[in-house]
Amino acid sequence: MSAVEDRLAELGLSVPEVAAPVAAYVPVVQDGDLVYTSGQLPVVDGKLGATGKVGAEVSPEDAAKLAQTCALNAIAAVKSQVGDLDKVSRVVKVVGFVASDPSFTGQPAVINGASELLAKAFCDAGAHARSAVGVAALPMDAPVEVEITVSVR
Repeated sequence: MSAVEDRLAELGLSVPEVAAPVAAYVPVVQDGDLVYTSGQLPVVDGKLGATGKVGAEVSPEDAAKLAQTCALNAIAAVKSQVGDLDKVSRVVKVVGFVASDPSFTGQPAVINGASELLAKAFCDAGAHARSAVGVAALPMDAPVEVEITVSVR
């Protein structure tokens, strides 16, 4: 097990199997030293953790937990490509999408769920650039979606 997986285990988490794509794409692609994940939904055991809009059917606090699940699924996609998560030298970029009620403006706090997990898992290498974007809808009525780009050695 990698040091990254050990840190996740200390949080009571483990790297899941890679979630199956819901359309015509692959979960992860590597180009040189960069590994790009497709957008990851908050899927656990093949099911979404929740559905609906944040600020309406889903609370911001629950959405942040779902964003953490998305990040864990992104970590799984990276592991499926590189094998050993200790090969990750940096989390470069995180892009988070939040299906938002029109009056909801707390997207950054929601995506902190993903960012904070990545910081705990990868320590200093987990510090990253980020975008947190509110959108009208996401696939399968998911409340959040997260994609990451990492650099590997």
